[in-house]
Amino acid sequence: MQNLNQDTVSPPKAVVLLSGGLDSTTVLAIARSQGYDCSCLSFHYGQRQSIELDRAAQVAKAFSASRHLVLRLDLDKIGGSALTGSIEVPKGQDIEHMGETVPVTYVPARNTILLAHAVAWAEVIGAENIFIGVNAVDYSGYPDCRPEFLEAFCRMANLGTRAGIMGTSTFVIQAPLLTLSKGEIIRKGIELGVDYGMTHSCYDPQGEKACGRCDACQLRLKGFAEAGIADPVSYV
Repeated sequence: MQNLNQDTVSPPKAVVLLSGGLDSTTVLAIARSQGYDCSCLSFHYGQRQSIELDRAAQVAKAFSASRHLVLRLDLDKIGGSALTGSIEVPKGQDIEHMGETVPVTYVPARNTILLAHAVAWAEVIGAENIFIGVNAVDYSGYPDCRPEFLEAFCRMANLGTRAGIMGTSTFVIQAPLLTLSKGEIIRKGIELGVDYGMTHSCYDPQGEKACGRCDACQLRLKGFAEAGIADPVSYV
């Protein structure tokens, strides 16, 4: 007979940075498949379009996230990026040479800022694991997508929080896509039941359609081609 007084073990909590894009959606699917109770964190940070936030809400619901918090940051007032200012989004660049320089779509210190908010929320809700969809293989040269950055940030998080110095929590930054190609990421997501039609990657969408020519679109299309799967989103 089952012991009705037996304690029920609660699943571990995680904060998942969710942009509504291909990578962060795959990361959420991975975290859920590993049994995490996921609280999703998205940002309206002054980006040129808000389609990704609508998609993030759909994705969080589809994967039964416990909570979905959207914070507002005025990074557009800082500027310095084609994603938050009037700088033109580059189109049609040679995909083979992406990553050789830091592109104008880099948002200054964005992952540092977003991860800092994730750590703050994780400390409040008692989560030790923070998931982020950075990738160091098929990416556009962002300095805050490298393993060295993640390792340094994790050390800082455990040194600069009450939970860290008191030993009540040890924060772990999980980046399960870090060493995967875009094709491998897509295949992993398909295995986990991700509907990539819900996701949005384009830097400069035309209405609801992706431009097909920005760095993000080119990397996404390359990934679907490698995976041998048709991309379900609409392109101009």
